[in-house]
Amino acid sequence: MKIDNAIHNTSFTPIVPATSSEASAAPSVPSGADFANVLEKTKSAELPATRVTKSGDTLIGIVRDEAKAKGINLSGSQEYRLAMSLATHNGIANPNQIATGRTLQTDKLGALLHDLPSLNTTQAQNNSSTKTNPAPSSVPAAQALQTNKSIQAPKPTVARTPAVSQHPVLAQTLDRAVARGFIPGNEKQDVFNKILQVANKHKFSPDDFARLTLMESDGMNPQATNQRCHGIIQFCDGPARGAAGVGFGEKPKAILGLSVYQQLQLVDTYFENVGLPKAGAVPLDELYLAVLQPAARNETRSEAPLGIPGKQALKLYEGNDAQAPITRNSIIQGLMQNAVDRLNTNNNSPRNRIQSQKTAEYEANDPSRVWKR
Repeated sequence: MKIDNAIHNTSFTPIVPATSSEASAAPSVPSGADFANVLEKTKSAELPATRVTKSGDTLIGIVRDEAKAKGINLSGSQEYRLAMSLATHNGIANPNQIATGRTLQTDKLGALLHDLPSLNTTQAQNNSSTKTNPAPSSVPAAQALQTNKSIQAPKPTVARTPAVSQHPVLAQTLDRAVARGFIPGNEKQDVFNKILQVANKHKFSPDDFARLTLMESDGMNPQATNQRCHGIIQFCDGPARGAAGVGFGEKPKAILGLSVYQQLQLVDTYFENVGLPKAGAVPLDELYLAVLQPAARNETRSEAPLGIPGKQALKLYEGNDAQAPITRNSIIQGLMQNAVDRLNTNNNSPRNRIQSQKTAEYEANDPSRVWKR
């Protein structure tokens, strides 16, 4: 409602000149124009802060923009946590898909950002205490969103080798990812816990997921791309493909702007959409085919050609021969060997010894064949 100056030119009572003493004692009365301005300001102050979404917007991007406007730099886990809060506050069921033209209430987000310094202080204290602990992974990190509380990082028996006994490939892949700058060091524990959460939900091995990423993105490089597929598991563009299924159909390359932790939420959504076996543990070949070529999962025979189109990594072919077919057996063997090669060429390493033995078993039980087209 617009309020024109309805008081300024209207006199309700005769004006009686005041005495000098009355004038000095009388309080200042705002003019009609001043009153209208105050009323407008009061009205606008009562309205909640909002933002209308436009094409290509993501909740994390909106959180990042709001934070930058306040001069605040957020970590990946903080951005994700605030984005989930923004989704809940606005009744968004799927945080990965928001409609263009939707009005979002951002007042609660602003309040959370205002309180962020105290949160950062708490996190800094936690990080400081963690640095003095010889086994940092024995202290479970705070979960970013509804973490399954039954999943916690296993307590290591040897200092500085967190969870090696149960998840050696994942542990070494994360160490390598931090060393290469793929994951900030202070987010490694959050990423570790998130992978365990997703793996537990979809019933696959955390080590197998690490092997998958070593093949697809050099071990969780969030900016890995071949111009058509992007991110840690290579979400591909195109209708009804990976990027579209997780809410990035219009701008798939925007995935490259997300951290590893943020992309893991997309991984969770992707596996929900593509579907994984519900009965029993998901084997390595089934997990990888869900990413590489979901339709090929219809062929269940271990030695049957899968008909994977396009040029793939050489290790995925039978006998490392690009003229040979890709089979379920060759996928398992290739992923195992690739993990050994990328993580450590020293096969005497405790972390790689089991992998090397398994790869050797596949090779021993799989005599070389000549494939003809």
